[in-house]
Amino acid sequence: MAATDRPFIPVRIAVLTVSDSRSLAEDRSGDTLVARIEAAGHHLVRREILPDERALIRDQLAAWVADAEVDVVISTGGTGLTGRDVTVEAHRDVYEKEIDAFSTVFTIVSMRKIGTSAVQSRATGGVAGGTYLFALPGSPGACRDAWDEILVKQLDYRHMPCNFVEIMPRLDEKMRRKV
Repeated sequence: MAATDRPFIPVRIAVLTVSDSRSLAEDRSGDTLVARIEAAGHHLVRREILPDERALIRDQLAAWVADAEVDVVISTGGTGLTGRDVTVEAHRDVYEKEIDAFSTVFTIVSMRKIGTSAVQSRATGGVAGGTYLFALPGSPGACRDAWDEILVKQLDYRHMPCNFVEIMPRLDEKMRRKV
């Protein structure tokens, strides 16, 4: 539900594709996210592709958390169960707080699309340094589902009864608190 009396507030989003084999030219999942981000009126401010290496992913996430030009990071790929799937672990290395319900809601959305195969995804969300971070599976369909069913709404200040944008100014309260 949208509140028509509230203005749209664009957020600045970075997209990270995690893949050992894709290049920017072959990044259909990243392209899916970029198209949806821009169609919604948000700003794509960074985009990278990295191999499935936990330290590289963690360091890129941490760099974007420290970047004042990035409000939200969305990664795609590396959320499965294989030995090379380390994106979730890299995200959790960076999170200050995990958004537990993001995984649950993503699973519900996925169940409607792919049935019990949804159990194989480890999509996750969290917050660090006043920045939202979301790890999505590497398929264009999963990126489409996560954006269309969850993120487009939660990243819209007009979405009621609540959304991620309205609490964004308060995410880093503990860093501003005087002791």
